[in-house]
This record gives sequence, C-alpha cells and structure tokens, in this order.
Amino acid sequence: MEIDCYEVRRELVDYMEGDLTPELRAQINQHLEHCRHCTAVYDGVRNVVQLLGNEDAIDLPEGFSRRLYERFLAKI
Repeated sequence: MEIDCYEVRRELVDYMEGDLTPELRAQINQHLEHCRHCTAVYDGVRNVVQLLGNEDAIDLPEGFSRRLYERFLAKI
C-alpha cells in the first residue's frame, strides 16, 4: 500500500523518533526516495530539530518551539 504526502508529513515526528511500525517506516522510506517535496520537508524539520538540540547554536525566545510545532501542524 502506498502512502501519500499528507500522511508522510503527519508522521514525520514519529518517523524521526523511531515510533512507527516497521511497515509504516518502510512505506515512508520508500515515499521519501521518490518524493522531492516530502524529502525537503523532512530535511527542514530534521535541521530545525538538530538546531534546537544544540545548546551552542542560538537562544530561542520563550514559546518558539511550541509556535513552530503549531505552524508545522497547520501546514499538514
């Protein structure tokens, strides 16, 4: 069964945290191999997560992570 862009974007956080079934993870892997748009979204989210995890990168304003997550959810 193929997975569509909407479902891939909806599952990206769980994908990055390894909280998916092996079947769904394989479907997302296959989708990302063929969909440049979803790959770009994934790369962007992954980069933001890495920056947020790096204490030396920048000091973020209070509530930034929550607002970013809400905006991300609004786009999917």
